[in-house]
Amino acid sequence: MKAKLTIFAMLVFTLIFISSFSSYGADPSPIQLPSPQMEGGKPLMQVLKSRMSVRVFADEKLPIQTLSNLLWAAFGINRPDGRRTAPSAKNWQEIDIYVATPDGLFLWDAQKNLLNPILTKDIRALTGTQPFVKDAAVNLVYVADYSRATGGGADKDVWVGADTGFISENVYLYCASEGLATVVRANIDRDTLAKEMKLKPEQRIMFAQSVGYPEK
Repeated sequence: MKAKLTIFAMLVFTLIFISSFSSYGADPSPIQLPSPQMEGGKPLMQVLKSRMSVRVFADEKLPIQTLSNLLWAAFGINRPDGRRTAPSAKNWQEIDIYVATPDGLFLWDAQKNLLNPILTKDIRALTGTQPFVKDAAVNLVYVADYSRATGGGADKDVWVGADTGFISENVYLYCASEGLATVVRANIDRDTLAKEMKLKPEQRIMFAQSVGYPEK
């Protein structure tokens, strides 16, 4: 009897574990992403040749491993001192990446590689004014936290904008390498989206970027 109960308990645990990864937004608790895969990919010159903006997306969800790889490529930690895959003025690291999926909105924690839940509803359509944004598997929203951007003077906005651009280009290159579709976007109703995301006054939406599989 005890052996049967032990087997049953193991089966239940396995099902729970699998379900947590089959729908990475179904649970409102933080989602631990798998470690990013740093091997493979296409040679850089081939990636640059195929880099492009795409505005039509297939109705297909990104696997959780792909999402982890994508976020690490965008602005992941690549050195023991905590510095990142994209340049950051004065090492402010002021850009946060919010991840809008069909299952909700999450804030990515680069240090822990976690998706922290912000909203449990689908707000992809609010991340831009163009109709295709609601169809992309993921919409990344780049938010600058100006409380971290100390100094910089009159050039602060230029630096913050450049930092955002570096991150979005990393996403472009990863997508080109992996056969994904992406486009960075500036057409956003920022006031409406910021209110929905419950952003603080010192947080500013810079750009958004749609990512998904290309329509076949």
